[in-house]
Amino acid sequence: MYSPNFSITNKLLKTIGIIEAAKEVIENSPLVPAWEAKFREDAMVRTVHHGTHIEGNELNLTEAEKVLAGAKIVGRERDIQEVLNYRNVLKFIENYESGEFTEDALKRMHELTVHRILPDETVGVYRKTQVVVKNSQTGEVTFRPPPAVEVPFLMSDFLRWLSATSSDDVHTALKAGVAHYEIVRIHPFLDGNGRVARGLAMLVLFRDGYDVKRFFSLEEYYDREPINYYQALQSVAKLNGNVTGWLEYFVEGLAIELTRIKDKVKALSTDLKIKKSFGGQQMALSERQIKIVEFIQENGFLQNKAFFELFPMVSEDTVLRELKDLLGKGIVKKEGTTKGARYVLRTQYGSV
Repeated sequence: MYSPNFSITNKLLKTIGIIEAAKEVIENSPLVPAWEAKFREDAMVRTVHHGTHIEGNELNLTEAEKVLAGAKIVGRERDIQEVLNYRNVLKFIENYESGEFTEDALKRMHELTVHRILPDETVGVYRKTQVVVKNSQTGEVTFRPPPAVEVPFLMSDFLRWLSATSSDDVHTALKAGVAHYEIVRIHPFLDGNGRVARGLAMLVLFRDGYDVKRFFSLEEYYDREPINYYQALQSVAKLNGNVTGWLEYFVEGLAIELTRIKDKVKALSTDLKIKKSFGGQQMALSERQIKIVEFIQENGFLQNKAFFELFPMVSEDTVLRELKDLLGKGIVKKEGTTKGARYVLRTQYGSV
């Protein structure tokens, strides 16, 4: 039976600790529904864009967002179709309810990935020919997957392990990383293996309780430094199949993305605390307003001379408009009338 080859290093333990801490904050920080929806939408757009861009899709983030919103853009038909397809893969992952990772599910993900891109006879079926992975710049063969005849057995064996292994046996983040690598290694389909590999990793995270409100996008981490991504994958073969280095790279990406989301969620959760402080009244704040409130919480007050420290790229007039809105909402009050005036939180809000 398949069994991954890796060691639990101090780096893995430390990074998983960061993941767990960030996950707890994100899941327990209150947010108004509007912000939760915005986070999910943003994560979906970033996942779709970066998950296709890393494979050569030429659309930028704004163009991908327009496509997902149903707008018409000028672009290659294949690029547009890839964006629409990957969104459908994400929908499939979000709605997946089975307790197992099956070959049918994997093939369905492939169908959704390459819909209207590959010939029908190659969609959702394992490859029947040998393929190689080449360096797009030099043409050099960088990876030779297993022979096609071995693919059905390798996939069946691997997915059996994936379904049978609980998070108590192997941490979910490590399972997801192993799943990602194995699909890349086996290369079960003629095309679309990278997107299916990343999709399966996401499915493992989501099904085992690490959807983290669907706020994050690992694809952005890979696409930010694609050379590091491919080098981490290729390092496994050089280490005789040991995936420890790849897993360190994979969980580091998850930790970085969740920490980034955690920091934003901690700030934005103030929004709901304000709502509670004012008898349930909706108090949707801008990100600048939340930053102002947090500054006053930490320092006791805000004066004009601190505006630049707080917002180095924002004009004083803009900050004053944000403060005026906070004054109107009854969240802060102004003490004094000159430029030395201080803005403080109202008494009933001071404990937010």
